[in-house]
Formats: sequence, C-alpha cells, structure tokens
Amino acid sequence: MSVIRKEVEIAGTKYSFETGRLAQQALSSVLASAGDTVVLATVVTKEKDEYINFFPLTVEYLEKLYASGIISSSRFIKREGRPSADEILKSRIIDRSLRPLFAEDFRNEVQLVVNVLSYDKINDPGILAINAASLALMLGGIPLEGPVASVNIGLKDDELTLNPSVQIINTLPLNLTLSATKDSISMIECGADSIKEDLMIKAIEFGKKASEDFIKFQEDFIKEFKPEKLEYRSVEVPQELLEDITKDFYKDIEKSMWEEEDKHLHHKIKDAFSEKYEDGQISEAIELLTKKTTREGILKNKIRPDKRKFDEVRKLSIDIDILPRTHGSALFQRGETQVLSIATIAPLRHQQTIESIDGEETKRYLHYYNFPGWSVGELSRNLYYPGRRDIGHGALAERALENEIPKVEEFPYAIRVVSETLSSNGSSSMASVCGSTLSLMAAGVKIKSPVSGIAMGLIKEEGEKDYVILTDIQGPEDHFGDMDFKVAGTINGITALQMDNKLKGIPANILSEALIQAKTAREYILSEMLKVLKEPREKISEYAPQIEVMKVKQDRIGELIGPGGKVIKNIIEKSGADIDISDEGVISIATTSEESKNIALEMISAIVQELEIGEIYKGKVAKVMNFGAFVNITPSISGLVHVSEMSDEFVKDANTVVKEGQEVLVKLIGEDDQGRLKLSMKQV
Repeated sequence: MSVIRKEVEIAGTKYSFETGRLAQQALSSVLASAGDTVVLATVVTKEKDEYINFFPLTVEYLEKLYASGIISSSRFIKREGRPSADEILKSRIIDRSLRPLFAEDFRNEVQLVVNVLSYDKINDPGILAINAASLALMLGGIPLEGPVASVNIGLKDDELTLNPSVQIINTLPLNLTLSATKDSISMIECGADSIKEDLMIKAIEFGKKASEDFIKFQEDFIKEFKPEKLEYRSVEVPQELLEDITKDFYKDIEKSMWEEEDKHLHHKIKDAFSEKYEDGQISEAIELLTKKTTREGILKNKIRPDKRKFDEVRKLSIDIDILPRTHGSALFQRGETQVLSIATIAPLRHQQTIESIDGEETKRYLHYYNFPGWSVGELSRNLYYPGRRDIGHGALAERALENEIPKVEEFPYAIRVVSETLSSNGSSSMASVCGSTLSLMAAGVKIKSPVSGIAMGLIKEEGEKDYVILTDIQGPEDHFGDMDFKVAGTINGITALQMDNKLKGIPANILSEALIQAKTAREYILSEMLKVLKEPREKISEYAPQIEVMKVKQDRIGELIGPGGKVIKNIIEKSGADIDISDEGVISIATTSEESKNIALEMISAIVQELEIGEIYKGKVAKVMNFGAFVNITPSISGLVHVSEMSDEFVKDANTVVKEGQEVLVKLIGEDDQGRLKLSMKQV
C-alpha cells in the first residue's frame, strides 16, 4: 500500500494527515498530528447476516498515559482499565458528529477506534480525532455524506479564536466544539460563562466558516487517494410491506399516536405479516409509518402530539426539601419528565482526583445523572454502573452550572449533585439542570446565578424550505424529530449547549432562531423556579459540616503538622474536627458542633499565631530551675521567665512561685542575644 501524507497550516498550527503506513490490515487508517499531538484513527466493518433495524456503529476514543509520558500513580494498577469519563464524552462527540451522515440503507457493523499516541498538552486530541475519524471513514469507502470537520472556538479578550490551546481553553468564558459538513452543522457541544445569544450565534457562524479549511484539506486528500466505494448489501424496508401496513393499520397507527396508544398494536401488526416478512422488517416499517404520522401532524397540520403550541412549555411542578436528612434536595417536573436532584457538601478533602494524559487534577464540583430503566417503564439490567448516556447528560448539567459555583475562597466545600431520573418523556437532562440549581440553593451553596434549561426540536424534510422549531420536546418529538438542541443558561446568558441532529446537518440560521426561542422558554422556567426559592439559603443544613477557614504562613505548616503528623492528629482527636491543610497554608476546619470548632481553632491558633512583643499569652510551665521557669506559649514555642520577672518582690528560687504543668499568663518582653524569648509574669 502506498503512503500518502499531506500537511496544511491553519490558524498558525501545522496539521499532518497520513495513511498507508500504520494499521495496514484495518479497512482504513489515518495518522493525524497537530504540533506534537498524534492520534491514530482506524476503521473496520463487517456485513451482518441477519436483518437488523438499526445501524450498529461503535466509536471508541482511547487515551493512553504513555502519550504524555506518564505511568499511573496507582500503587496497584499500571495498565489502563475502563475508559474514563472524559474518554467516554469524547467518544460520544465523535459519534454524534458522524452518525447522522451515514447512508440510511447501510447496516454493516462499523467499529471506529481513535488512539491518542502522543500529547503535547497544547493541541486538543479530541478535535484532531474527529477530523481523523472523518477522513478514515471516507478513505475506507464507507457511505458517509462527508467529510466532517471539527473545530474549537474560544473567546479571548472579547475576540473569537480558533482552536485555542488546551492550556487556556478551560479558562476562557466560551468553549465551543462544533462539527460541520460543507453545507451545515452536525454537532455542537459548548460550555460558557453566561454568553449572550447574539455572541453565541456569531461564535457558531465563526466556527462553521473556520471548518471549511479542514473540509477542503480532507477533500484534497480524498482526491489524491481515490478510495473505492465499499460494496454493501442495501437494507431497506420492502415497499410492499409499507403499503400493506398502510392499507390495513394506518388509521390505528394514527390513532395511537394522536389519541390514545394501543399497547398491543405492534403485536397485532406483527401477527398479521409474520409469515411473509421478518420481525425486524415489520418493526422498522411500523417505526417509519409512526414517524411519518407524527411529522405530518406537526409540519402540515400544525398539531403537536399533546396539542401544545410550538413555543409552549409543558406544565411545571417544582418542590424543594423532599428528603429530610440530605443537605439540599429538589423535585423538578415538566410534563411527564420528573427528576429528583440531591446536593451534598463536604470538606475539601472529598474532592475528586482525576488522572489523565493531562496529569493529575482535582474536581471540587461534581454532577452525576442516573437514568434507570423503570423511569421509562422498562426493565434495566445494569443498576450499578452509569451508561454512556448517563455520563454525557451528567457532564452537560455539570457544565451548565460550573461557572455559577462560588470560588473555594467564598465557599470552602467539595460539592456533589446527583440527579435521579424518576420519570422521563423528553429532556430529563435539562430537568436535571433546573433541579440541581434548586437543590444547590436549598443546600446554602451561594451560586452566582440560578440556571434553567430547555430542549428545542425541529421538524424539517430534507431539501424542503418549510420547518417547525419546537420548544420543550417530549419523547415522540425527540425520537421522530430532526434535532435535539439543549440550551441552558442564567438570566444573563447561555452557560451550556448541546446539539444533535438526524438530518445531514442543521443550517446556522435555524440554530439562531432556536436559540432566541429557547431564551423565552428558559426565562419563563427560571421565573417559576424562583417562585419556589428566590435565592440561596443563608445557612447550610444542620446535617452538613460547618467549615471554618484560616490562613497561616507556609513556613508554619510544619509546626502545625508536627513530626509524623503527631501535632495535627492530636488536634483532630481532641476536637473531633475534620481538618485539611493545603500546601498554600489554607486550613479548613470541618465540624458538626460549635464546641468542636472552637477547640480546634484555639489549639491551632496556639501553634501558628504570630507572637508580638508586648502581647500577653497563656502558657504552661514546662520546666522549673532555681533561676527561672521555661514556659510553653505554644507546643513548639517557649520562653524563659527569669526570677526577676516573676514578682514585684524578690524571688530567690523559682520553685517557690511556680510548678511544672501550671498554667500562667505571661507577657512577651523581648529576646536575648541568642534569639530566645524573654517572658514576664509580673508585667501582666
């Protein structure tokens, strides 16, 4: 196989794509680099023998620690194990960017794997991975309406910037990942610090324009490679079957969609045609006809399944303090979608340590989302581990709120929110954003601004000009519609976006219109939330740890910890407090009672306090000599009270005035020639 390698410079970064040298037994492979970041995308495919009514695409994005020269810090596990949350999120982004562009009649099993081989901590391997994956699929002759390009857009000094470095992107007020084809946008993932709609629209248009250079580069590569189209068995529902079901059951399908659902209708249709057609074909035919009914009703008859207006939000029900012993809880319901969010706060040592190719980092604010099968009336075989959808929705809600979480100096707690989906009929992720905002406020977390969220939908026939944008989509509109555009934000602007589509892409003007329509909806939802809880509570829950923070000089940390941790362990044991000490000298004292806090504060202050000449201190006599007594002001600092400073009267022997272990008040009056402290009892 001949090796083809092409380079291009875009926005000051040199990109290189190569095929034919590595992974030669895969259907196709692409080695891509940006700076010293290198990824390898491989594609394999297999034709399925049986009829299946879905496209079996598997996407895996894998980060190996060797890519940035790291060996795992775990004492016991040095081999990479289950994919991290970040790897799963990037796998989902690649999948969402590409899946809608495959030919509808293509049902071969496809596995797309992207390995990060080298990482310079400047160029994002996730962005590079989408571009490499797109090119690998095209070179393999896979029926994909590509190529697809992906870019990252940041906002720096009020200017939009293309593919900012990994080192700064998370510090910017906008972090927008956008994937696009030549004509339209296929995927959006965004976190922002309350960005206004008009600026977000400019960012989306900027990203779409910027993607064109990457698309042209891929097109030039494909022309030189001249890939052969993959031959595959087209899988389509027989037209005769569609006509037969339409003739005998279309009215029933229509009735079940718009009036009341017949739970046994599918079985009736299958029984009627099982001798002539496969079950998979019949199921897909029913799906296609149900989809047609739903879409025609919305697009042509202007009627939604639940008779709402296109811009109408479903009925809301909001309650807080559902659970008596949690630190904060809120129940948010919109239509049939019901989510219970629970906020828990804890000392900072409970924050999460994450190991990745970026090294080790800590996360103080965490959001988890759970979607059990029973929330949609189904059996669930996995009740213990989060699925990819759970991780994706949890990350979206976390992104929506993270810029509103108070800084550690203002609120020295680790924070975890868990959103339990109790019932779902569309947009449980946005319900979890609303519920989480309220649970945090109920827990006394001083968030900067409350956040609400809404999911927007679209019905548009490919190639047609007419379309309908739907506010607050529910199950059928999500399942049979063309777009799921989740928008979260504060009263000041957008904090998170996520857009998936089932068309070959969404034009920027439709996304702009959807953003404006979403703003009205989320502001209405926010107003209803604030009727229940206007602002964060002044006090945290009585069941939450009370945390007091104090700062000491870094050179005093050793005294506080003591040899082998002896001093700090003694303070913890006597006070009952949970104490954290940072390398910067920030001490967090977590307690469940005022008495415990005061004991810890007194003991710590006694050790780390800065002594000043002329100040009076309580000390304990450590040793008595005939010429004076040594008094410990703190466990590590002592001074001498000479007999001449013990009393206004003459003292011949210090033993006649004080005894070992006795507590005395002393005044610091200076230092001797050797730097030892001089104390006085009589000057007190």
